[in-house]
Amino acid sequence: MRRKARHYTDEFKQKAVELTYARGSIVEICRELDIPRSVLGRWRKEMGELGPNSFPGRGNAKMTDEQKEIGRLEKRLRDAELERDIPKKGHWHLLRERQEIYRFIKDHKKEFPVGKMCKVFKVSRSGFYAWQNHMPSKRDNENRMLLCEIMRVHERSKASYGSPRMTDELRARGFDVSRPRVARLMRKNGIRAVHAKKFVVTTDSKHRYPVVENKLDRDFSAGESGRAWVSDITYVKTAKGWLYLTVVLDLFDRKVLGWSQSDDLCAEKTTVAAWKMAVVNRPPSKKLIFHSDRGIQYACHDFVNLLDSYKCVERSMSRKGNCWDNAVAESFFKTIKVELIYRNGYREKKEAALSIFEWIETWYNRNRRHSALGNMTINEFEKSMQLKNVA
Repeated sequence: MRRKARHYTDEFKQKAVELTYARGSIVEICRELDIPRSVLGRWRKEMGELGPNSFPGRGNAKMTDEQKEIGRLEKRLRDAELERDIPKKGHWHLLRERQEIYRFIKDHKKEFPVGKMCKVFKVSRSGFYAWQNHMPSKRDNENRMLLCEIMRVHERSKASYGSPRMTDELRARGFDVSRPRVARLMRKNGIRAVHAKKFVVTTDSKHRYPVVENKLDRDFSAGESGRAWVSDITYVKTAKGWLYLTVVLDLFDRKVLGWSQSDDLCAEKTTVAAWKMAVVNRPPSKKLIFHSDRGIQYACHDFVNLLDSYKCVERSMSRKGNCWDNAVAESFFKTIKVELIYRNGYREKKEAALSIFEWIETWYNRNRRHSALGNMTINEFEKSMQLKNVA
């Protein structure tokens, strides 16, 4: 089947290229973003032509001896930190259960004396040998394998999955498991989903621009794509100041169609930029309700004139001070803050921007399971709708 043509904004291209340099793997990024390697390679070349200072290590600029020495020292520092952290992390896992300690001793008894390891982990040699001679049951082996997979999913999901989503993800991976069993294993091993913080109002609605009535009226169910979009802006704290994130979501599949990240709150860099990306990814061709709060970025002339240029678009705004009228957008921000932003202390705005891009484009839009979609990923939901339409 011929590949469907896709279009990308300059900001998307730039962040994709930055991600390849940050993670050091073009193949992996191409797979996660579903981009041909030749396309991403061309973007890297184009970015390099902007000058050697555009992005670290791009273009054909040669590194000085001092830069090479700094790079070598940074690599040694990273290696030393890794050698320090791996034992720490492993130690935490090993101490959770006595059986895990015994399993570690068994796996490493050719490398270290059994007596020494038993002394370090404060277990008896007789207890270890008694455990070694005991053959674990089939159920024990299955639970051990299942727990390993649960831990992998827990890490990949940014600790965001409780037992219902975890169960659906495990079933998608071929495991025949029940939710109570998954919940029991998670509870026993201290694996929990992260929780949200209290909601804070950030909308600036003190302006003299005209507003429109709430046409969406809290109807967050859309029968097909391109019928209802919602949008909002949030603040991301870094050590160097605020980064502002604007998103546009389709209520049909909850996909982030457009986003923008900016240093200030002018409409051109927030709502206008996010809208332009959204219409590139999913051009509106029929009646579309665009819903937002009453913030100045949505009510100003620049943005209103842009939306009015699309004859099929009908504007809608939340009632004053009522966050529930835009609950889906608020829920998205709660999710990204709990799963990503609150767990990272960002030093630079550029660091935060790249992290958010990666989370949206490689995780949320492709691999995260959404309760609104029956715990399916957006890709799975799109495929199910295509099969339904064919049938």
